[in-house]
Amino acid sequence: MANLTLETDFILTQFSDSKQTQLFHGFLFLLIYMTTLMGNLLIFTLVTMDRCLHTPMYFFLKNLSFFDVGLISVTVPNFIWNCLTHRSTISFSGCVSQVLVVHFVGSEIFILTAMSYDRYVAICHPLHYEVIMNNRICVQMVAVSWLFGSIFGILYSAGTFSLSCCGSRKLPQIFCDVPSLLKVSCSRKHSITDVSVTIAITYGFLCLVCIGYSYIYIFNTVLRMPSLQGRSKAFSTCVPHLIVVTTFIVTAVFAHLKPVPDVPHLVDFLASVFYSVMPPSLNPIIYSLRNKEIKAALWRLLWRLHHCVMGKQ
Repeated sequence: MANLTLETDFILTQFSDSKQTQLFHGFLFLLIYMTTLMGNLLIFTLVTMDRCLHTPMYFFLKNLSFFDVGLISVTVPNFIWNCLTHRSTISFSGCVSQVLVVHFVGSEIFILTAMSYDRYVAICHPLHYEVIMNNRICVQMVAVSWLFGSIFGILYSAGTFSLSCCGSRKLPQIFCDVPSLLKVSCSRKHSITDVSVTIAITYGFLCLVCIGYSYIYIFNTVLRMPSLQGRSKAFSTCVPHLIVVTTFIVTAVFAHLKPVPDVPHLVDFLASVFYSVMPPSLNPIIYSLRNKEIKAALWRLLWRLHHCVMGKQ
């Protein structure tokens, strides 16, 4: 019996034992990672630099993109490296980083809740929008989201890595998460972890109720709009956000509340991929490809860069 913090590294589980398949997975996830990274960084850059995007909705979107960059960067690169080098290990510090950031989900859930509230105010109370969603309120919402995320991440990490490990350090997962670490632990009491899970479930449920409440009023207001164009515009801004929320919450709940098997199946791996990779990958696609304001900001940025290059010549 040894404390988890005394171990130097952990052994992760690969999708396949075939080296050719591992290389395929490595290059596939490298492509997904680079595309996701560039997409989220582009959103962050555009919202930061373009004054036309200095609105509450894009302020929340910028913070969401920043969080997604951290989420996918702490899990996927190690998986890619292991696939390309045919290894399956992760250092203790890397494992701690993954648990800390992956369980920073409180930030993303609260930001998604704030975005749904922003859409609720914009559609249901448009005349009071600027008063309700002022800069101070938006900054406070984001600050609270990062605070809650920090608390959850620290509680999960402290509770998990204070447990004892019995022999095997092979985790039935492609990255370090709390359910897999509890699986290799021989400690019967998980007081801190159990308290953290209880708080997280309560917190997530309250956020889900707030999101559901907002969208009930949003759809009720949208369906009463006389203009077909107005209804179409409102749905185009709300439905993508609802897709992101549903994907994130469903995959997170499935990945953390399902029993951890001794021998993971393909479904278990897919749940991990959907939870850690899909939400960050979906955000740039959903919020950029069909968003005229983001496209216009991108063209303005390219036009400025073009003028700068031509001016230097």
